[in-house]
Amino acid sequence: MASLSETKFSRFAALGACAALMAACSGGGAASDAKGGGDPELQETLAEPAPAGETALDVEVLADGLVNPWSIAFLPDGALLVAEREGRLRLIRDGALLPEPVAGAPEVLVWNQGGLFDILLHPDFEENGVLYLSYAHGTRDANGTRIARAVFDGSSLSDLEVLYDAKPPKDTGHHFGARMVWGGDGKLYMTIGEGSKYKEKAQDMSTSYGAVIRLNEDGSIPEDNPTFGDGERPELFTKGHRNAQGFAYDAERGVLWEHEHGARGGDEINIIEAGNNYGWPLATYGIDYNGAKITPFTEYEGTTQPVKYWTPSIGPSGLAVYRGDLFPAWNGDLLVGAMAGRALHRVIMEGEEPAGEERYLLDRGERVRDVAVGPDGAIYLATEQSNTGAEKAGKILRLTPQ
Repeated sequence: MASLSETKFSRFAALGACAALMAACSGGGAASDAKGGGDPELQETLAEPAPAGETALDVEVLADGLVNPWSIAFLPDGALLVAEREGRLRLIRDGALLPEPVAGAPEVLVWNQGGLFDILLHPDFEENGVLYLSYAHGTRDANGTRIARAVFDGSSLSDLEVLYDAKPPKDTGHHFGARMVWGGDGKLYMTIGEGSKYKEKAQDMSTSYGAVIRLNEDGSIPEDNPTFGDGERPELFTKGHRNAQGFAYDAERGVLWEHEHGARGGDEINIIEAGNNYGWPLATYGIDYNGAKITPFTEYEGTTQPVKYWTPSIGPSGLAVYRGDLFPAWNGDLLVGAMAGRALHRVIMEGEEPAGEERYLLDRGERVRDVAVGPDGAIYLATEQSNTGAEKAGKILRLTPQ
């Protein structure tokens, strides 16, 4: 992806825009001064839920008794790796969950939403055994999202190497982001949440919060990353995100898809492009949890509109682009897990635009935390009953057509 010049973002003046927005929302200035727009009524206009899906599914429980399974990775030998947010890596081999966790996992901060998050295999994993992990690291007073890599020999991890820490440290246990993908350029991309109570960090270019970052495979910074100005961090690829927990590279379209949580409404699907700002908290299609306005704007000058949004929220987590033979009519569609909505959403695509939506597994009442398409064309889900980790109710499901 091409780098951008500093002028792309100079017209935005993000920190000044944040100040203008806060003045507008508090009555300290005219809303028109903040260069906003759109229809604020859309922030409280509740859409009807998507209809139940028409495709009959067989649901196989591959594993249960898990504690908040957060992500799934497929190994070349047919086994599955599962990250439990509690800090354990679990292995499903020959259709059975092994009783002992994988040895050598890093120490993680398990607090509120923090813990062990995503698993990403190196493109040459079959040769080098290298995988990448994202997780919460630090203390309750100073923590953030971390990326590390290690060598996996089939039963344990070794040679753990820390590659990146979100900057600066924060004192909240919420909104870590932490989804990772390889882009078509061979670079490593990861989402970082804005830390919840520090919304303005998403517009502060001196932080990596509310961002997609772009790294080389060894954690170094690519020389062709876009330029943002204002004391920018060089790892930044995009800014203006809230808490992105869905990320997928669509090789056939050459698109990086991302979805993120709104507050009360305003969950988004975005196409990630170098140097773009996606508006949070200057523009959103939702309101705060207490019913207050976050911003009077659904659009803001210099920011990018979502491809799709949900109001009310579905609590999206996990994202996959379906490519496979088992569901031929679904090829190219986006599969989105819903935690608040407790369903699997199929977003029907025409090119890069949504053309419809269906919901599946409504009768199960399980929060869908991760979605992945297996090498066999089946759809795999990581599900949980609650976000607390108090019960071992997490499952790995395999979906095939009846």
